[in-house]
Amino acid sequence: MGIFTRVSDIIHSNINAMLDKAEDPEKLIRLMIQEMEDTLVEIKASCAGAMATRKKVQRELDETLRRADQWGDKAQLAVNKGRDDLAREALVEKRRYRERAGALEREASECEALVEQYQADIVQLEDKLKLAQEKRRILVQRHIRAQRSKRVQERIRRVDSTDTLIRFEQFENRIERLEAEADLVNLSRKPALEDELARLEGDEEIEQELQALRASAPKQTAERPSA
Repeated sequence: MGIFTRVSDIIHSNINAMLDKAEDPEKLIRLMIQEMEDTLVEIKASCAGAMATRKKVQRELDETLRRADQWGDKAQLAVNKGRDDLAREALVEKRRYRERAGALEREASECEALVEQYQADIVQLEDKLKLAQEKRRILVQRHIRAQRSKRVQERIRRVDSTDTLIRFEQFENRIERLEAEADLVNLSRKPALEDELARLEGDEEIEQELQALRASAPKQTAERPSA
């Protein structure tokens, strides 16, 4: 199990906790990306440390193998000089360095495997981080659209409710009463209007007669005999 797998379990548990609390999805996405970025930094630092350790172990291994070869050469020299006792001691030292080299080889192999695991985790996390960043905008827009749709549906349900329909019906009845009252006012004004128009017509006739009288008055004065 790589470090990314272990850390992803922690991230997943945090996400579940936020979902249980119905947190803002946009905030949740930001947290996910932030945790992935922080984890990526941590993994890269760990990978760099493992690579440094691998180089150190490899240098120590190379030095140990070189010392083992030196003791082998000394053993050969002792044998050539007829000093088997010194040759035996040299071979003991050579074996000690060989054993040390074997332990370092195993350690170097473990470091190499750890570096490879870190590198694989980095690639995996970088891919997931890139995908999360690409989807962030779309997910935020979907969240906004879903919220607006929810508000619209809630308003529609309120409009469709029985209380709302009753209020609309009451308002309609009130308007109908006002219209009926306006019609009654118009009907009551109609006779008065007709009387006024009739009076105007009567006044017009009187004026015409008066004009006729005025027109005939001088003629009557002229025909009257002088005294």
